[in-house]
Amino acid sequence: MKNVLILSSSPRRGGNSDLLCDEFLQGVLDGGNVAEKIFLRDKNIHPCLGCSVCSQYGKPCPQKDDAAEVIDKMLAADVIVMATPVYFYAMSAQMKMMIDRCCGPYTKMKDKEFYFIATAAEENPGIMQRVVDNFSGFLDCLENPVVKGTVFCGGVWHVGEIKGKAALQEAYDMGKNV
Repeated sequence: MKNVLILSSSPRRGGNSDLLCDEFLQGVLDGGNVAEKIFLRDKNIHPCLGCSVCSQYGKPCPQKDDAAEVIDKMLAADVIVMATPVYFYAMSAQMKMMIDRCCGPYTKMKDKEFYFIATAAEENPGIMQRVVDNFSGFLDCLENPVVKGTVFCGGVWHVGEIKGKAALQEAYDMGKNV
């Protein structure tokens, strides 16, 4: 049984990428694994201050917010799903802030499996490669990360436009086969 953590970085609850997270989550549960979805918008996460307290001195971040809680869950997870809507051909600010806050403890994130989920208004499948390249900057700093899969759905902008799209089933199936 695997411990799966889903990080949904949509600023809209029930947004298109968030709905893909829900399908992935249901697949994980139906597959007999344990999962938790964190809606990053609901968390109080500040941007990294670059103070180096965590990276240079190995001490906890002095910021009093929810980032440490999320990072602890990332460290405990076997599988991390990172989901984002695409804004101007990149990940959401919510996801980028969370990644940046991993500066100190990233060396402890070893042997994790990753899945990436993205939605975009534009249908060009090349957008997913740009998002994966973005996420790869984070994974390149980790020890033995493995990208297990990606789900992309283009042509969806407004809430609910993803309904009826094949990507929903793809996300469910991928979650079930974690």
